[in-house]
Amino acid sequence: MRNLWGTKDVADYLGVPQRTLYEWRLKGYGPTGRRVGKYIRYKPDDVESWFESQSEVLI
Repeated sequence: MRNLWGTKDVADYLGVPQRTLYEWRLKGYGPTGRRVGKYIRYKPDDVESWFESQSEVLI
């Protein structure tokens, strides 16, 4: 089992600011995170699956 990711790890992986993850969470969007104490933790496989499930938009 891989270690859980924190918000910074997920933000770095996705290339977005940490604040964006917090806003997504409030809107019910983004990868599924779980509260562990006062922290939000993510399973890397869940983050990668969520990312792969998003529609690709090319401009």
